[in-house]
Amino acid sequence: MAVLSIPTAAVYEPLIAPARYKGAWGGRGSGKSHFFAGKLIEDALAEPGEHGEGLRAACIREVQKDLAQSSKALIEAKLRDFGLGERHGFKVFRDVIQTPGDGLMIFKGMQDFTAESVKSLEGFKRAWWEEAQTASNHSLNLLRPTIRAPGSELWFSWNARRKTDPVDVMLRGVEIPTGAAVVKANWRDNPWFTAELEQERLDCLRMQPDQYEHIWEGGYITVSEGAYFAKQLAEARAQGRIGVVARDPLLPIKAYADIGGTSRRSDAFVFWMVQFVGQQIRVLDYYEAVGQEIGEHTHWLRSKGYERAEIILPHDGINHDRVYRVTYESAFRDAGFQVRSRENMGAGAANARIEAVRRVFPQIWFNEATTEGGREALGWYHEKKDEVRGIGLGPDHDWSSHASDAFGEMASDYVSRPVAASDAPINYKRLTR
Repeated sequence: MAVLSIPTAAVYEPLIAPARYKGAWGGRGSGKSHFFAGKLIEDALAEPGEHGEGLRAACIREVQKDLAQSSKALIEAKLRDFGLGERHGFKVFRDVIQTPGDGLMIFKGMQDFTAESVKSLEGFKRAWWEEAQTASNHSLNLLRPTIRAPGSELWFSWNARRKTDPVDVMLRGVEIPTGAAVVKANWRDNPWFTAELEQERLDCLRMQPDQYEHIWEGGYITVSEGAYFAKQLAEARAQGRIGVVARDPLLPIKAYADIGGTSRRSDAFVFWMVQFVGQQIRVLDYYEAVGQEIGEHTHWLRSKGYERAEIILPHDGINHDRVYRVTYESAFRDAGFQVRSRENMGAGAANARIEAVRRVFPQIWFNEATTEGGREALGWYHEKKDEVRGIGLGPDHDWSSHASDAFGEMASDYVSRPVAASDAPINYKRLTR
């Protein structure tokens, strides 16, 4: 009897033993997909035993428009590498792979399932979710209780994107499923890392330093490719301007806001807490909330010791809230804060804010521990593209735009402020006798 030998990197050893949940996350070139493809074949060979039905497995992505996007080609390649074919019980069809004992591997997108149709997976004992960083909460909630056969397992492989992505919350969060086996795997954990991949890695480090940590080291995305401030954030990190930034107790603090609302579907309300110290802009803190009353915002300010901060609102600070018929300007003033609303910047305001931020970025220092959420938004803020015509349509209005708009108001306000004598550049003139 032939023995199948599957070489396995040491990093994946915790995933060999049975576990209800198995996860592998990390950067490119780590071999995550190769491990799970090989493990699926191994389990398909072992499942029938002397009696019983073959293994049924579902290979899943959130969206799968055709099989080219699936893991089917990789599994077929593994079968060839292992020398397995029809005489061993494996038969490849156009859209499925038959496995020993009349088992089956199918390839599906979770968005194709409904609460009713997903019940067709109830007899399946393996579900491997590739590119799981795109998994939605809705899809996870459909799948998890459906894969319920005795001895069933759910596998997830992904490149981390954001810590709020549902798969990260589920398998890397504060509370994870009982008995879950989760490993981090990067390129250095792959004994079969090729010279070609090594060159790609080094080129990325040289040509895309702002993307390297995410692509190759499994870090969260801190800057979106093509983001307005990607280069500036990378330079700030490289120059040590993201770290410990102290508050100057003698100088005023300004709270730059972007207005949300108090309804559940409102945009986010944000504050950037900033001090102008000479020609240096110190970003001390960041606050974001959705659907909260104005009292919650003032409570946060006071709890952080910002009760004397000047609140600077965008031009719509004089507008009324949709739920409570007060203006933000009057409400904050009634709460005891000094408040002003900036003038409407008119047409082209968004682009003007972007240029102002880029202009002053070399002067900006971030307190790392308290501004992470805001910096993540700045790193994501990008132009919306018409992919067909290849033209830009201006800033994309998404979750990142509220923090970015408020930051742009801060930069614009700084640029337009009267320059104090101590801040003005000095012109030297040599005197001769």
